[in-house]
Amino acid sequence: MKEITLTLAEYNLAACSNVDITTARLTSKPLLVLLHGWQDNAATFALLWPLLIVDYDVIAFDWPGHGKSDYKSADNYYHFIDYIDDLHQVIIQLKAEKVHIIGHSLGAIVAGCYAATFPEYVDKIVLIEGLSPLVDPPKMTVERLRMGIVSRQRYRQQQLRLKQRSMATFAEALTLRATVNRLPVSLLDAVVKRAIIERDGRWYWRHDPRLRCDSLYRMAQQHAQALLSNIQAPVLSIIGDKGYAAMRQCDGNGSDINNFTQVVVSGGHHCHLQSSNDVYRHIRTFIPTSFD
Repeated sequence: MKEITLTLAEYNLAACSNVDITTARLTSKPLLVLLHGWQDNAATFALLWPLLIVDYDVIAFDWPGHGKSDYKSADNYYHFIDYIDDLHQVIIQLKAEKVHIIGHSLGAIVAGCYAATFPEYVDKIVLIEGLSPLVDPPKMTVERLRMGIVSRQRYRQQQLRLKQRSMATFAEALTLRATVNRLPVSLLDAVVKRAIIERDGRWYWRHDPRLRCDSLYRMAQQHAQALLSNIQAPVLSIIGDKGYAAMRQCDGNGSDINNFTQVVVSGGHHCHLQSSNDVYRHIRTFIPTSFD
């Protein structure tokens, strides 16, 4: 996987790919676009890369404010809907008739919303430990708005301290991340390497601290259902047997998705790291190639 840069209208995204996306056309292999989760980065798929690139063209990018990608401008924050715009700007640059999207957590939610909104660009989607946009009942609207604005004010008051927060060694950063995710350090090495930068003997997280600001609003359940019910592409949901319990309630009817299949693998919310071989096997069955 080679490092590349994707140029969007407002900022650049860092990405990894096994193909040259600037050529007139890609290879005959299916094209997979990999979308990581909140405060992760493209390297969350690092254990899948060597398996996937045998059969597929693959591109994985860091969302803005994550990994090696640019931050948003100082007068902007990270609204969920804007990730769908970011993804569209990426996909229309690709030399492919349709793409397959594989998303984890936040990336899975974005994938579903994008497939509903732009079905002409999407062949199939694989959703790992993610499905519906986060929702609130209408009565939470005022409280949600207050929480979001208060969190922004808190960030403004603490931004200098947040930007100066550092660690003495890479091992310290790796251990901290492994503790938060409750995963072995061996599974997170690539993720943490992409998530930190060394300056003057100290290690700093790359991600934008504004990512931790609360949302100003969330969709109502009816809005999320309208999006899910408009997904035309076949959907494969992959969940961990120790992942979020709410995911296991999503069957073909409960999710309002027409063509929906769900499989369970060993692991928690990052089951694609814990059971990468099984996740690959399910992807390979779901997205056949011309050689099958």
